[in-house]
Amino acid sequence: MRADRLVATLLFLQTRTRVTVAEVAAELEVSPRTARRDLEALATAGIPVYSQRGRGGGWSLVGGARTDLTGLTAEETRALFLLAGPSSTTPELRTALRKLVRALPAPLRAGAEAASQAGLNDGTNWSRADATATGPHLDALRRAVVDGIQVRLGYAGPGKPAGVRTVHPLGLVAKAGHDYLVAETERGLRTFRLSRVTSVEVTGEPVVRPPGFDLPTVWRSFAARLEERLYAATVRARAEPGAMAILERLFDGRLRIGPVLPDGWTEIRVDGPTPEVIATQLAGLGARVEVLDPPEARERLARLAVELAGVYGPPASF
Repeated sequence: MRADRLVATLLFLQTRTRVTVAEVAAELEVSPRTARRDLEALATAGIPVYSQRGRGGGWSLVGGARTDLTGLTAEETRALFLLAGPSSTTPELRTALRKLVRALPAPLRAGAEAASQAGLNDGTNWSRADATATGPHLDALRRAVVDGIQVRLGYAGPGKPAGVRTVHPLGLVAKAGHDYLVAETERGLRTFRLSRVTSVEVTGEPVVRPPGFDLPTVWRSFAARLEERLYAATVRARAEPGAMAILERLFDGRLRIGPVLPDGWTEIRVDGPTPEVIATQLAGLGARVEVLDPPEARERLARLAVELAGVYGPPASF
């Protein structure tokens, strides 16, 4: 997992005055591109890692090599443990993190432990493909989660004007190319997509955590409910051979490919929230895909055809 590599990369840096990307790649048995990306991730997260170009250059820790983590500041320690938090599910890494916590000076331990539980990277999107992204208020909310401080959150839900509410930030999750905040509200636990957050104002009041709160467990519950809605309906159709590559890119894990039919077309099944939504997504392929059932999907396509013909009329060469 990436969190394993980030911790291993930092510990490797602490044993050397300066390392090259090639040396990190060889030590961790990864590609040079992956090694460079991990080094850049450490630097971006606030770990005191910097690069020097030219002959004799490489990557170093500010202040030179160290044999343990006690030279890190509170902010640097939190950044490290946030990167390697509950998304680090291997027993070996969890054991290593516990040892690192014990090696820290007492004033830094509480912040490190809080940061290790503050973030989660759900590495698949809703169509089962890898995707990551960041939001404009990510840093402010990350600090609020780690520090355990309530915030006044400006938020605009889908099709709704922005409003402000006070929430108890409990964790951050990267999923499906978006970042989400998990927070306790007056209506219970809720998730907020960071791309819809309009403002973050720290209140100074401490967060009240629900008894027994565990971020991975809560997120799995949220994700399972949403996936149930995303996969609630199925449309059966037939597609010409040239459309299969487009369908695979468009629907990814929601596309199920069936047998090749006698005429050379392929039977497919596409999952989605409703038959009407799936039909609308298929409409762009025109006659290259024929929806077979359910009737609601066929009716939706017929209505779309009438609407579009009314707006644009028949093509000039029709």
